[in-house]
Parts: sequence; C-alpha cells; structure tokens
Amino acid sequence: MQKRSKMIKRAFTAAFPYTIPIFAGFWFLGITYGIYMNVSGFSFWYPMLMSVTIFAGSIEFVTVNMLLGAFNPLQAFAMTLMINARHLFYGISMLDKFRGTGWKKGYLIFGMCDESFSINYTADIPEDVDRGWFMFFVTLLNHFYWFSGATLGGIFGSLIRFDTEGLEFVMTAMFVVIFLEQWLKENDHTSSVLGLILSLLCLAAFGVDRFILPAMLVILVVLTLMRRTLERREAGKDAVQKGGGE
Repeated sequence: MQKRSKMIKRAFTAAFPYTIPIFAGFWFLGITYGIYMNVSGFSFWYPMLMSVTIFAGSIEFVTVNMLLGAFNPLQAFAMTLMINARHLFYGISMLDKFRGTGWKKGYLIFGMCDESFSINYTADIPEDVDRGWFMFFVTLLNHFYWFSGATLGGIFGSLIRFDTEGLEFVMTAMFVVIFLEQWLKENDHTSSVLGLILSLLCLAAFGVDRFILPAMLVILVVLTLMRRTLERREAGKDAVQKGGGE
C-alpha cells in the first residue's frame, strides 16, 4: 500500500508542472464562461454542473444559447458533434498510450480536452513514473481548473466589472508554445511543416469557421500515406546521430 501511494504521489508531482499553463488559461476562460452564464440569467449551479459533466469549453459557451432557445435535441447533438469532431482524431492518436491504463481509461477518454491531449501525447514521462497515473492526473487537474473557474465565475459574476474580451488568446499562445516544444524535440520536421501547410490551405479553402475538421482529415490521410517514409527518415537520422555521438 505504501509503495502504491508513493507511485501515485510521484505521478502527481510529475504531472502538475505540465498543467500550470493550463491553469492560467482555464481559470480565465472558465471564469469568463461562469460570468457569461450569470449575465444570461442562470444560477451558478448551471456552469458548475455543466463544467463537470460536459467539460468541453466551446460547446459549453454554445449551450447557453441552446438553453435560451427552443428545445431541439437533434440540433444540439449535431452542433456538439460538429464542434468536437476533432476529438475523434485525438482518440485514434491515443489508442496505444491509453492501452493498459485499467479503470482510468474511461475517465481519460471522457476528460480528453485539447490541452490534456497535447500534454499526454507529447510529454516525456520519466521512466520511474507510472504512465497511466501521469495521464490521469493531467486530465483530472485540467478538469478541476475548468470546473473551479466556471464555478467561481458563476458565483461572483455579478460582482466583477472588467472587460474580458481577448482573454481567449491565452489558450492560443499556449498551443503555440506546445508546438514549438514539439518542434525542438523532432529530428525531422517534415510532418510539422506538412501540418502547417495543409492547415493553411484548408483555411484558405473553407474559411476560419470550417477549416479545422477538413484540415485534420487531410493531415491524417497525408501522414498515413507517408508514414513508412517518415519512419525510415526518422530512423536514419537517429542512426546518424548515434553514430556521431560514438
């Protein structure tokens, strides 16, 4: 039992620093969401419960208008699927990483937001840290940050008087940093460059509001077709680096 406790504590200690940037962004956005719910006429119970059970920032903002409008479950389902369809690709990418995580797998799937996916997919987890517990704490902490921010915003929203416009840029800046960190870890930047180029082409073709899903589909197809080539190039560069080190 003591050994298990130490293992869990070690995983929490390793995961927490990765989530600190998320804390800043989620608190700003969560509080903004809670305030938005408050000024829209909803009690703090709404953002509190929705942040726990839905845990999807974009759709939670959209849900406010759905709750104020006519009851239309089919429209709600289609809207949610369209906005969060990118999570299908996240799930495919995490199939191997989630394998062997036991009962934690269900929560990892439920709580896999953009930020948790980015950390769990790219983080260099120390060898003495349990991978399943590490990903669990990353997901749990990020979930708690959003929940606490949304709840506080709902409770104190009527007392806050400042312009929250532009706070969402915190998350954009965070993803830029994550991309740069991944770039520095790569020996071959082909996949990253392709991702940027294909995303820009889809942005030009489909517009700002509709380019994400087509871009992810195109990137998935292109990288799948080029997988063997990219793996051979990566293995060749690793061999050259090891040879040079020796």
